[in-house]
Amino acid sequence: MTLIERDSQYLWHPYTQHKTAALPIAITKGEGALLWDENQKEYIDAIASWWVNPYGHSNKFIADAIYKQLTTLEHVLFGGFTHVPAIVLAEKLMAILPINQKKLFFSDNGSTAVEIAIKVALQSFFNKGTKKTTIIAFENAFHGDTFGAMAASGISFFTESFQGMLIDVVRIPVPIKGQEQFSFDALNKAVESGNCAGFIFEPLVQGAAGMVMYEPEALDQLLRICQEHNVLTIADEVMTGFGKTGRNFACDYLTQKPNMMCLSKALTGGTIPMAITTFTQDIFDAFYDEDINKALFHGHTFTANPTGCAAALASLELLQTEEMQNNLIRINTSHLDFKKRVENHPMVTATRVLGVIFALEIKTESSASYYGTLRNKLYAFFIENGVILRPVGNIVYILPPYVITDAQLQKVYEVVESALEIV
Repeated sequence: MTLIERDSQYLWHPYTQHKTAALPIAITKGEGALLWDENQKEYIDAIASWWVNPYGHSNKFIADAIYKQLTTLEHVLFGGFTHVPAIVLAEKLMAILPINQKKLFFSDNGSTAVEIAIKVALQSFFNKGTKKTTIIAFENAFHGDTFGAMAASGISFFTESFQGMLIDVVRIPVPIKGQEQFSFDALNKAVESGNCAGFIFEPLVQGAAGMVMYEPEALDQLLRICQEHNVLTIADEVMTGFGKTGRNFACDYLTQKPNMMCLSKALTGGTIPMAITTFTQDIFDAFYDEDINKALFHGHTFTANPTGCAAALASLELLQTEEMQNNLIRINTSHLDFKKRVENHPMVTATRVLGVIFALEIKTESSASYYGTLRNKLYAFFIENGVILRPVGNIVYILPPYVITDAQLQKVYEVVESALEIV
């Protein structure tokens, strides 16, 4: 049997309607920005495998760090114990995080990082004797698939099966250029109730919504409103963190700083599942008490896994190299050049660039559904031409590994341009 036939016997894939979806592609090898399937066909991974792999597939530097750690200490429980990789990783992260972040809590993926932040927001007020039950989030947000993260997410078909079972969330418009006041007014109205514990947001870029972008000044104003009304702020940097926006974190563009941050995806360079939620000292202090009931009763079996910490340390070291920082500039420059090339195309209605993120919207006669015919047609075309891109409805985005070559990047652009002609 082929790998695909063996796969279809037992495996259930994410975000997939197996009755109608095309069969998956069996990948057998990766190197740099390239992947190869079981038939030796080559693909350019132009989305860094769902935004997790900035330093390239089969990165030897990270692999060596993982191997070294595996031969020393592969895992130990983090309840009542600690270890060098977790301590050093915390120290290295604190050196580059916004200055107000003082504590961090380990988990295993972006959804759980968000879940922890939401639980902490709600419990921190409870510990102080004030019960708040509502979270504020942007329209069309995506924060993950666990229940709290799913509740904060606003893409309806992901969550419609669970209506009535989720925590209370008030949604406000994204402050895109020219419409900032609608967002400010909606937030001011939401916080008037005094029942809002936290505001969670994807800073500057809404990934799953189609790389929707907005300005730092608008987000600063939203954070100021929250601070004035004692609403905790949660930056979901799962996608944007570790260089994607051109800086270490999207929050580095802000004057105001969030109370909490959620990190995952590129944290370990696409090797081992790991996530971190970070907090200000004030938030930690709300749980620091002689009363055991005020502790944060949350944990994961693989919390602070030493091997994952070793991968994260190697990834951070790579991010801070001159070569990788130059790659961020190189890709951004290429994206801006490509933006000029296609922004006046008759099939393009909008283009957006921030850091290594590029997005364009394709003109359609009616709204294009998330997994509709247009999206599927585009996806199939890209795969046929050896490029892995996953359009969001009528939005095509590129978010490549930082190690992608200029020639590979140009091929991605050319395939996108070709797709515009067949639409």
